[in-house]
Parts: sequence; C-alpha cells; structure tokens
Amino acid sequence: MSKKDEAKHRARYTREFKLSAVKLVKEQGYSIPEAAKSLGVDANCIRYWMQQLGDQAGSPVSGEAALRAEVQRLRKENARLVMEREILKKAATYFAKLQG
Repeated sequence: MSKKDEAKHRARYTREFKLSAVKLVKEQGYSIPEAAKSLGVDANCIRYWMQQLGDQAGSPVSGEAALRAEVQRLRKENARLVMEREILKKAATYFAKLQG
C-alpha cells in the first residue's frame, strides 16, 4: 500500500475528540492504554495528542471537582468489579456441576 493510499485509510479525529481524550488521562485518572481502549484508538495516538494538546486541555482539576471525578471513576471501577465477580461466581458454579 502506498503512502497516499495509507493516508486515505487513516482515521481523522476532530480537535474536540483529541482534547477529550487528553482530558480523560489528565483529569479523570485514566491510564493512556485505558483511555485508548475506551475510545477505540491506538495508545500512541493519545500519547501524541498529549504532547501536542496537553497544555490546551487544562490543568488537572483540584478540590471538590477532583473528588467528584475520583468518586465517579471509583464507582465505575466498582461496577466493573461487581460484574466480574458475578461472572466468576457463575463460572465456579458451572465447573462445580461438571465435577460432581
């Protein structure tokens, strides 16, 4: 594939999308791989956007806003962990039936 063809297939993201991705990492505590996975982009894209747009995304929030963001993140993580636990319980029950 030529570079010209490759450029045609490369996804184009809006400036707002890029800033939102950077804010996920800087303000909401996501790791770069977590943010990339949740947005469906490559982690290297977010790294590049952080270099280019990091200052424009604003500084990390502090005070009450930071606490709210952390509570929101922890609630989301807790919901994921509860779901994983339920899946593991069902799997354990299934395999126990196979054994006995």
